Amino acid sequence: MTPEDIARLPYRPCVGVVLMHPDGRVFAGQRSDMETPAWQMPQGGIDAGETPVDAALRELREETGVKKRHVTVLDETAEWLPYDLPAEVLPYRGKFRGQTQKWVLMRLDAGDEVIDLSHEDVEFSDWRWMTGAELLSLIVPFKRPIYAAVLGEFGLA
Repeated sequence: MTPEDIARLPYRPCVGVVLMHPDGRVFAGQRSDMETPAWQMPQGGIDAGETPVDAALRELREETGVKKRHVTVLDETAEWLPYDLPAEVLPYRGKFRGQTQKWVLMRLDAGDEVIDLSHEDVEFSDWRWMTGAELLSLIVPFKRPIYAAVLGEFGLA
């Protein structure tokens, strides 16, 4: 793809979930489809008719098994935050140049036992609670600016 081809591609509307432990650490999952360690927070597309909060609750359930009754929705980012996929990834995902995301902050109000990575979509092979700084050091570089903005907006950086 040429740079001009890439510039013509749209952004995919998505949500991200910052699942916060009551002590302020955040959920991070190790992607199951990557050979090298790649940690991230739950995220995914917005289905037709869904609000960002509805999509975030659905993605959280699909990827972690955590249900709506286990969390309190606390906030969402004020703006949509876009990022571009690296050029080497685009030939494999050629419909979108990247994603534009609304991030939703949720507090887990149940114990860790409600987290079940095999619940529906097997997105993660492992998980752990991390500080914002730990997560920023482990996220793939092209997502680091978005994560820094989100964690900063929610006071978790």
